[in-house]
Amino acid sequence: MNRIPMTVKGEQALRDEIKNLKTVERPRIVEAIAEARAHGDLKENAEYHAAREQQSFMEGRVIEVESKLSLSQVIDVTKIEKTGKVIFGTTVNLINVDTDEEACYQIVGEDEASIKEGKISVSSPIARALIGKEEGEVVAIQIPNGIVEYEIDEVLHV
Repeated sequence: MNRIPMTVKGEQALRDEIKNLKTVERPRIVEAIAEARAHGDLKENAEYHAAREQQSFMEGRVIEVESKLSLSQVIDVTKIEKTGKVIFGTTVNLINVDTDEEACYQIVGEDEASIKEGKISVSSPIARALIGKEEGEVVAIQIPNGIVEYEIDEVLHV
């Protein structure tokens, strides 16, 4: 069984979502179904069918999130010794060797990835190229436009 790496924040976000689904969304949908049933004939009751569809999607998401949580391997990078190496959960400050442009990424689990927030999936090409490298190393990363070289300026455990 493959474990799913996840940061502490990623796990908490899933736990918050599951709590919301079970305590807020599920009762709301059950109430909507009961209200729609009260309108009579279920065959031609669009409100009833819409509520049942919502219930189906919501229950599917509950199963999906619970599965991810049961397979998760939560990694708290703040409790790992700082060696200057890029590992799961670290935040990496990079400098483009050619342009001196700076970039900053945190390497996270697939569900947590958000390029807008500077979080990249551990399975992304950039993260795979960075994992195991150390501060000061130059890393060649294949991107759609070709190969770009970055120097690892700093590795943070935050």
